[in-house]
Amino acid sequence: MDSRMQAVLNFVEAGSRVADIGADHGYLSIELIKSGRAVKVIATEKNIAPFEALKKNISAAGFENFIEVRLGDGLKIFSAGEVDTICIAGIGGALITKILDDAPEVVQSARQVILQPMNAAKKIREHLAKNDWVIVDEDLAEAGGFIYEIICAEKNSLPKKIFKRESSPLLKKFLTQRREKLQRVLAEMSKSESARASEKFSAMLAEMSVISG
Repeated sequence: MDSRMQAVLNFVEAGSRVADIGADHGYLSIELIKSGRAVKVIATEKNIAPFEALKKNISAAGFENFIEVRLGDGLKIFSAGEVDTICIAGIGGALITKILDDAPEVVQSARQVILQPMNAAKKIREHLAKNDWVIVDEDLAEAGGFIYEIICAEKNSLPKKIFKRESSPLLKKFLTQRREKLQRVLAEMSKSESARASEKFSAMLAEMSVISG
């Protein structure tokens, strides 16, 4: 399991019932049980081939009694109250918000969501705030040469005074990469008058100002 998945696991409260959405090979699900973070995991895959591979991996690990494997779309195949924690990692921010929106009763019955978007982390934060989730902590993890953001949100909780990401040795590198990406996109958008007048352009300028200090 890479550092990205380890960072997700580290946020899971001990003794949780966990939904591992888009579980892929099941490495996170298996480690959740091995570590004692989860007492039960429901691991899902949307398509039949990865679903069958996931089942084989769970069986090979000998965890069929602790990890249930389901075939289906996101959280639609869950009932409200089945899980305490929802983990969604390795997909885009827009798809993550859609998965959450498609099963509001399931999401609202959970006490914790841990999200690792491949992009659009700001969209994730805005979505959580709009739906009364409190971001209690965030972290950074590097895998395959990329730095990823991990967001942990809970209901009726107070955020940590200092997020893990603020003391992460990856923070400086992450901000440098983010600033360079913003510079490239802003330079391209600056060529168009309509793009310069857009809300997106203004938001990116504001973010650049914050990052640059």
